[in-house]
Formats: sequence, structure tokens, C-alpha cells
Amino acid sequence: MSKVIEPSRWLEQVRAQHPLVHNITNLVVTHIAANALISIGASPVMAYAREEVADMARIAGSLALNMGTLDDRVVEAMEIAGKSANLVGVPVIFDPVGVGATPYRNQVAAQLTDSLQLALLKGNGGEMSFLLGAGGQVKGVDASVVSNDLPRALKEYAQTHQCAVMATGAVDYVSDGQRVWMLSNGHPLLAAITGSGCMATAVLGGFLAVAGKQQTPSVYAEAAIAGLTCYNVAAEIAAKKAAGPGTFQSCLFDALYYLDGRVVNEQAKVSEVSLS
Repeated sequence: MSKVIEPSRWLEQVRAQHPLVHNITNLVVTHIAANALISIGASPVMAYAREEVADMARIAGSLALNMGTLDDRVVEAMEIAGKSANLVGVPVIFDPVGVGATPYRNQVAAQLTDSLQLALLKGNGGEMSFLLGAGGQVKGVDASVVSNDLPRALKEYAQTHQCAVMATGAVDYVSDGQRVWMLSNGHPLLAAITGSGCMATAVLGGFLAVAGKQQTPSVYAEAAIAGLTCYNVAAEIAAKKAAGPGTFQSCLFDALYYLDGRVVNEQAKVSEVSLS
């Protein structure tokens, strides 16, 4: 993967292909995750029934799993869908929302990361620090403590599990197991609305879908970097037009819809991190 990543190339592919993204996501934000995908140019489907998730996952371009609202039926559906996606090489994204908050969430996160081959593991800094054993903490479903060792832990996990890994926050980190990148776009208003991280996970599903089946961690990492950069630049654009959190969300959908790839390339703040 080249050191210079052009998000516009990935954005053009999403808009040209309109990939189908199968979401089993946080029930609090189902509609806004779907709206974010439509706005960026992808096609969402929210299928949760155990009776159909295997079939839906097989025909989707990607599968985005988000454990924001958990019960046993949702967990079973996520595992069925994930294993079905794995069988045909459909990339799977897992967002372990709130891991570290309760024993049940910890159990589910361990179960899914152990049983599925992920293309991308993505969470906030506290969640990822906890899940990777680097000492992070969460408060409910929000990060409260992020480990200073997180970039190294991301790289080691990605290398061991042969997947791309992402931690989001004031700055974001992505690793393919060989390198680590820091992403510095975004806006504080993202933290003032519910579901901003869940929307990001859904949008990332569109970008991993156009990366294709059975790609290397490096390809999925580049797609993830492009997708999150597009999302965060859209947030910066939206914030300039919004009066506050309420209008910010609607402005974010507009910004995603009208997003200019050349503007994203110009505003992208992506740098490689050197780990001593």
C-alpha cells in the first residue's frame, strides 16, 4: 500500500458501485446508520432475524456488526451472519461497543473475535485499549481512559489476527499489522450526538465492501483510512454550517451526500506513526 492514500479514489468506487452493507447494529441508531450509508452512496440493509441473516450476509458486499444493544438473539444472529460471511469471503467489521463496561459485553466481544475472521476490528480508544489488554477503561459505552500503549497494541493485534484494526478518538489510529497510521480529522460535535461512532462503522462497511472479498489487511486498512477520513472531513464541513448538535446531525448527512473527493484529499490529515 502506498504511503499516500487518496480517499477520493475509494469514495468514487462507493458511489459507482452502491455496495450493499448488511448491518446488525445498535437499535438506538439503526435509522441514522442507514441514512449515513445512503448519503455516502452505499446501500444499507438492516437484517436481524436468525432465519435470514446467513443468506443476507452471503449476498452483501460487507457485514457490519455492532454490539451497542445486546441480547442473546442479537448475539446469535451476529455469529450466524459472521460465519456465513466468512465462508464466502465477505469482509466483516466488528465494533465492540461498550466492551469493558460489563462482564456480558466482555464475553460477547471475546466470543465474536474468537469465532470470526474479521477484516476490521474497530472501536473507540477506551474499548480497544481494554479489548487488546492495554489497560483502557470505558464509562457505559464511551471511552474514559485510553492507553498510551494503544498504537503498539493495535499493531500487534493486527499482525497476530491478520486483520486491520482501528481505534477512534480525538485522533484515530489504524494498523494493518505492519504499520500504524494516525488520522487527525474530525470535529468535537461528533461526540455531542448519539451514534456518531455507529454511523462511522456503517460507513466503513461501504468502503470495505468496494475493497472486495478476501483482501489483505493492508487493503482493508487503506479502505478504512479512506472511509473514516471521508466521514471526518464531512463532519468538519457539517460543523461549519450547524448551530449545535441537533442541526449538526442533519448537516452531516448533507455533507456526506455532497462530499467532494478532491476536498477530502486536500484536507486529509493522515500520517504514519513510528513506534520506537
